[in-house]
Amino acid sequence: MNGDVVILTGPPASGKTTAAELIAGSAGKSTVHVTTDQFFRAIRSGYIPPHMPEAQAQNEIVVDAIVAAVAVYAQGGFDVIVDGIVGPWFLAPYRTVAARTGLALSYIVLRPALGTVLQRARGRSGPDLKDPDAITGLHEAFADLGDLERHVIDNTDLDASGTAEVVRQAIASGRYRLR
Repeated sequence: MNGDVVILTGPPASGKTTAAELIAGSAGKSTVHVTTDQFFRAIRSGYIPPHMPEAQAQNEIVVDAIVAAVAVYAQGGFDVIVDGIVGPWFLAPYRTVAARTGLALSYIVLRPALGTVLQRARGRSGPDLKDPDAITGLHEAFADLGDLERHVIDNTDLDASGTAEVVRQAIASGRYRLR
């Protein structure tokens, strides 16, 4: 039996990774937390920051690698939480694999206010994106999702555990499944 796939996305510092860790770590069945950043960080030579326009070809290859890994886990019976910046512009490969393999695919966008993500980003350490201009641009990319707007959760006023709980409820509701 296939596992379910949940794409948990949104701009940088929206709470994706923390919520995904909490959800995957307390899941009632075998669950994999796929952090897309790890696939990008695996590029050791020739890396282009993914938010740069010239990274498009690189990003397409990395997305294909992520989708392939996600499909293998899900077809092996694991639920999979994909945590990363997966805008509508990168949904097609996920939809294609889901349709071909019969995987259930949910899409949840965390979209706190811009001021909230900028404040959270200032407190980041390590390789996480902290550039306010890049974060603002990515926040704007998630500002109007058209038909996917119903997949948005505003977690401006939620802490990590509150965000994780709202996402758990969203997954359980089935309303965030892509058709």
